[in-house]
Parts: sequence; structure tokens; C-alpha cells
Amino acid sequence: MSDKLCRENGLSVGVPGKGSKGKSYAEYQAEKTGTSWKGKLKTALDALIPQVSSFEELLTRLQAAGYEIKPGKYVSCRAPGQERFTRLKTLGADYTEEAIRERIAGRRTKAVKAPREQRGVSLLIDIENSIKAAQSKGYEQWAKIHNLKQAAKTMNFLTEHKIEQYADLVSRIEEMAAESGQAADALKNAEKRLAEMAVLIKNVSTYQKTKPVYDAYRKARNREKYRARQEQAIILHEAAARSLKAAGIAKLPNLAALQSEYEALQAQKEALYADYGKLKKKVREYDIIKQNIDSILQADRQPEREKETER
Repeated sequence: MSDKLCRENGLSVGVPGKGSKGKSYAEYQAEKTGTSWKGKLKTALDALIPQVSSFEELLTRLQAAGYEIKPGKYVSCRAPGQERFTRLKTLGADYTEEAIRERIAGRRTKAVKAPREQRGVSLLIDIENSIKAAQSKGYEQWAKIHNLKQAAKTMNFLTEHKIEQYADLVSRIEEMAAESGQAADALKNAEKRLAEMAVLIKNVSTYQKTKPVYDAYRKARNREKYRARQEQAIILHEAAARSLKAAGIAKLPNLAALQSEYEALQAQKEALYADYGKLKKKVREYDIIKQNIDSILQADRQPEREKETER
């Protein structure tokens, strides 16, 4: 599922009451893919270098952004939550103190590397309007070869999927986009139900755990004195009771049955995630094919327009 959709709907993973921390989808993805402190620091440096006039100002801006700076022979930085400091020189040749000072002064530009070839079909590169191509002849040559390979892959894709007309390609994309939207709605509904059940499980569990204390409180001769001793448990019980009543629950549900239902719905949600991921990947792939075809058709029409201009 997309990060945007997950953030909007508060998607989470984990089963309450089963030792899970109930991680958000963003946290789940971070654990899955891993987080690079060096990558974050390089991104921060690349963003700040064009804005500052000195290396010292750069360090000040990094501190303002939350980084802890350790001066010395080799300047080191540590982001909030990071365990160890990262030396700037370990980020690469463009991030040593000397290189950064040269970049700030405009005497050096960050080296442009040709991206690695990706599996499958990727977008054609607009070499004419590419800043990277203007900065590096090597990149321009790589881009030309890349475009030839991707154009061939694009045409092979159309052949393999038996798409002969442009209208067929557009129609196929629209169908998959609609199917992807339906899968997203199903995920949204599953997440909503899971969130509701998580609250219900918590309230039922709290109600059951604190009921003996609350019953004793109601029977106590000196309620004020008893409440003072057990105030937290009593407050929790009353809050859980109010929430259950507001939810229209007159008879307390079976907690084990709720847990089983939650686990089944969680499994259903994971299956929906998998299906949605496949659909989203397919939509993205077809969209790339369409953009490549648009670029190829536009390039084919360019000589005709130039001839008409000459006339």
C-alpha cells in the first residue's frame, strides 16, 4: 500500500494483546528496508551546501536541524536517535571537509554517477533537457545506451502482452487503476475495522482486569478512602465502561473470540497488502511503458515538425 494512503488512514501492523508493539506501517517499512544514517546525512548536506556561505555556517545549520556536531581532526555528526557519530569523510570523496568547502565556494561540483541498470523496463531519459548530461559526457553516453535498451524492452513488453494499439494500452492502464483503487478501498476498510477492534479489545481487557477492584469499591463502607488507594484502577474501569456503553455494547464480548477475529482480519489485511502491492507494481510498469511510448512517438514526430517549420 502507498505510504500516503497508510499515513492518511493510520495503518498499523501487529495484534494487540499478543506481545506486539502495534507498529505503524511507516515503522514496519523502515524495519523492512533498513534506515541509512549516512544516507540521511548526505541528503541533509546536499540540501544545505547551496544555501550556506561557509563550512562553519553549514555546521550551524546542521545543529539547527537536530544534528550533534563533534569537532576535531575529522568532523563527525550524529542525528537524533543515532547511536554513533558519523565522520563526514566516510560519506565519500564529495563529503570530506575539504571537498565540502570547495563545493560551498563553487570550485567543485558533486560527481555525477551513472545509475545502475534496473531490471525490467525503466523510463527513457530526456537527454536534451538533462542537467546531469550537461555536467557529464560519460552520463550522456550512458543515457543514450540506456534509452536504446529501454526502447527495445518497451517494444518487447507490448509484444508479449499483445498490445497492438495505443488505445488498448490506455484502456489496460485504466482497468488496472480501477482495480487498484478497489483494492485500496478494501485495505482501508480492513484497517478501519482492525482499529475499531483494537480499541474494543483494549476496553474489554481493561474492564475485566479492573472489575474486581471496582466491585470491591462499590461494596466498601468508606468509598472515599478505598478510591484513594485504588484510584487508577477505578478510573480505568469507569473509562472502559463508558467507552463500551458509547459503542452500544450491552453484553461484554468474549475476549478470546475477539482476539481470534482480530487475527483472522489481520491475516486478511496482509493478503490484501500483497495483492495491492502487485497491482500497484503493475500499474507503475504500464505507466512507464506509456510514458516511453509517448517519448518515442514524440521523437518520431520531431523531424516532421522541423520540416514544416522550414517551409
